[in-house]
Amino acid sequence: MAGSKFVWYELMTSDSAAAAKFYCDVIGWKAEKSSMPDMDYTMFKAGADQVGGAFTLSKEAIASGAPAGWVGYIGVANVDKSAAEVKSAGGAIHRGPADIPGVGRFAMAADPQGAAFALFGSAQAGEASPADTTKPGHIGWHELYAGDGATIFDFYGKLFGWVKGDAMDMGPAGKYQMFGPAPGSMIGGMMTKPAQMPVPGWGFYINVPSIDAAVPKVKAGGGQVAHGPQEVPGGQWMIQCLDPQRANFALVGAK
Repeated sequence: MAGSKFVWYELMTSDSAAAAKFYCDVIGWKAEKSSMPDMDYTMFKAGADQVGGAFTLSKEAIASGAPAGWVGYIGVANVDKSAAEVKSAGGAIHRGPADIPGVGRFAMAADPQGAAFALFGSAQAGEASPADTTKPGHIGWHELYAGDGATIFDFYGKLFGWVKGDAMDMGPAGKYQMFGPAPGSMIGGMMTKPAQMPVPGWGFYINVPSIDAAVPKVKAGGGQVAHGPQEVPGGQWMIQCLDPQRANFALVGAK
């Protein structure tokens, strides 16, 4: 039986309207307001596929210094069971299991080294179906910058059924361990975070048709290219960026 996959991505930001315009201009997403009551939530679509959402942090959260950032939702069969397993394995539950009426159940969590993620169980029969990660506008790769990349895999492997793929020696930075829900189906990599990165966290790579075309769009929209373009295995090129509200994201595509 294959392991779990990422099924949703959510941007928590200081200005969801401005952020939505930026990502739509850079990636080609379409933004739509959701019909959820009592919450101003923007949905991002790549073609006909919903790939993520965004909402504005509360004034209190912003005043307390809560940073803008993306969080990935990992599909599980039973959110309550998985939340208990997170805690028993040394992780944390920052928001306990709760229902999204008509959509599913979720919980906000962190691994034992502090990297945040979310659990999601669909209200539909079975687990949520992940998007096609190869298409433009979809998340093509998931990267964990861990407090200790050598020891964190066991937590995720046991919790989500992930398996190891190839590992690349990155010299002083240690190993870059690829992982996926099944052998031969890699969806990301794990490594020890660089010293200048303040806390562990997940990074997400969004597919674009052309990295050369994306770089000026990021800059024109008020974002920053922090690293790259850099070639990655498979002949693709990537850039790591900050959006105008200082949330980290990355793009991957042909050059």
